[in-house]
Amino acid sequence: MEYTNIKLEKENRVATIRLNRPDALNALSPELLAEFSAAVAEAHGDESIKALVVRGEGRAFCAGADLTYFQSTFDDPTLLPVYVAQINGLLRQIESLPFPAIAVVHGFALAGGLELMMACDMTLVADDARIGDQHVNFGLMPGGGSTQRLPRRVGLQRAMELLTTGKWISGTEAVEWGLALRAVPAEGLDDELETLLGPLRTKSRTGLALIKATTLRGMGLSVEDGVALEGRTFVEYMTTSPHPAEGIKAFIEKRQPEF
Repeated sequence: MEYTNIKLEKENRVATIRLNRPDALNALSPELLAEFSAAVAEAHGDESIKALVVRGEGRAFCAGADLTYFQSTFDDPTLLPVYVAQINGLLRQIESLPFPAIAVVHGFALAGGLELMMACDMTLVADDARIGDQHVNFGLMPGGGSTQRLPRRVGLQRAMELLTTGKWISGTEAVEWGLALRAVPAEGLDDELETLLGPLRTKSRTGLALIKATTLRGMGLSVEDGVALEGRTFVEYMTTSPHPAEGIKAFIEKRQPEF
């Protein structure tokens, strides 16, 4: 597939998807979502990839859905469920990747941009970034998962504040709230990203996949059921994959494992 609304780069075991509609603050048009989904599938299918990085070109990460497109849905409401399925399919696709997804946020991450950020496993953010849901500011409500993912990230009261007031918070506040992993000056984002990616490049992709899937699935279970899930997954991994044996052998031989 030819990409015009996004850019896909694959280098040194990392796939990077850059939203590429800078003049529209990387608004999520149907065309961008289709390309994004195809790029995620391409990264998923490349067995060398150990992490996905999501970024935005220009002065923003993503300002949300393309509201000019939504104007057309008033004339044809059948477009709405198609778009909702498209964006939620993409976000679930990111969550289902067999390796970590990392959002690198600068400028704005608003509405659909926040929803995209939350679908990633970790977020590095510029300390002066502006982050919020803001649907309510325009008489709208979320359709890409904010009402569900946000309370799970920050707790009910903080989520309700962002959802019902349209408030924006800074990158620094996003870290304090649990929405982001670390905040640094915008010019330091690349260095901070490399600090995070360096160790991931050496890991077992199978191990990464099982850790991510077990963690996310377990969040919807009781602790007892989650621990049972982890135990079953551990036994399956140890008995079906060559990677644990290689890891233990490397530890005994005092060398880096080769995955």
